[in-house]
Amino acid sequence: MMKTRGLYIHIPFCVKKCDYCDFLSFPIRSENGNICISEALIGQYIQALIHEMKMVSADKIDTIFIGGGTPSVLTPQQMNRVFEGIFDSFVVSENCEFTIECNPGTVTREKLSLYRQAGANRISLGMQSAIGRELKQLGRIHSAADFFDSYDLIRNLGFENVNIDVMFSIPEQTKESYEKTLREVISREPEHISSYSLIIEEGTPFFDRYGDCAPVDEKTDRWMYERTKEILNRAGYIRYEISNYAKKGYECAHNKKYWQREEYLGLGLGAASFLQNDGRSERFSNVTDLSLYCERIKKGELPVEGGSREILLTEDERAEFMFLGLRCMEGVSMEDFVRCFHLPIMVCFGKEIQACMEQGLMIQQGDRLRLTDRGIDVSNRVFSMFLP
Repeated sequence: MMKTRGLYIHIPFCVKKCDYCDFLSFPIRSENGNICISEALIGQYIQALIHEMKMVSADKIDTIFIGGGTPSVLTPQQMNRVFEGIFDSFVVSENCEFTIECNPGTVTREKLSLYRQAGANRISLGMQSAIGRELKQLGRIHSAADFFDSYDLIRNLGFENVNIDVMFSIPEQTKESYEKTLREVISREPEHISSYSLIIEEGTPFFDRYGDCAPVDEKTDRWMYERTKEILNRAGYIRYEISNYAKKGYECAHNKKYWQREEYLGLGLGAASFLQNDGRSERFSNVTDLSLYCERIKKGELPVEGGSREILLTEDERAEFMFLGLRCMEGVSMEDFVRCFHLPIMVCFGKEIQACMEQGLMIQQGDRLRLTDRGIDVSNRVFSMFLP
């Protein structure tokens, strides 16, 4: 019987790498305008990606997420080759949620029309801020006006499921400017909003600039975090995961696979997979070197990173069930735990659950255990309690 899985495809190219970004991506041009990634190299990557699809094509797909990088930097011809590879290699379910990440300044009518024709039905648009100076601080290529133009174009072409990414604790961001960004987003009535606190990562220009010192103080960061909940909830957005809000029925089905430990296949440079075969759960990731990725596939080899293949032990799976499931506001099901591991949840984690409840970090509602608001605020501490 053919398994149903989610499919993630990584497009590791962007116009410019943002100053805070530590994702696996490469700018097409340097700061002085020199070409870093040629059209020929992008073509080689797409060809390798299509070959990888053919090598692992025994799946039925019910979610597709094309991420990056910035997938919308691909030309219509390049993206069309990716689409053809998907539909030639996989059985795509009729009601598949099909997301493409886009950035303002890189989408055009021609590109979006192609996405629609190929069956894409969800766009995730990277706004980050509605304030020009904050976008410049982040190193984004677009202005606030570019974002609104891109959003209007997406709507005019008939997309009815749109996510907008916003960020808080940006350098020079104030409480007032963040609130303005949220209200600008709400005024466009997207179906989904993701709100993340800026994290300074090693190896980025932001780390060189700020080191371990956050550009916004902890008290202001906490205010922004709380204000996000208040404003979005009042506007009708339901928080279903720590950083994600949606109108009813518009939760991201693909991302929920990650949190609910459902199977997904990651293709492309550095992409990660989670598969379950013969009662065993396995994680692995592809290589992160672009030349090596293309070379391995040219030889007919799967481009899996050596040493990344991990057969999860039962105790690791139990821990994942808890700390991934507790990220979601609905929490974890005790019945599902028994179904997965053939033991009551209290036998495995009774001490930890009791401690969380006594500290007001977790509550039980019928079959489900979920974090309280206080538990969400210290979620990393709670999650660590379930690690083996």
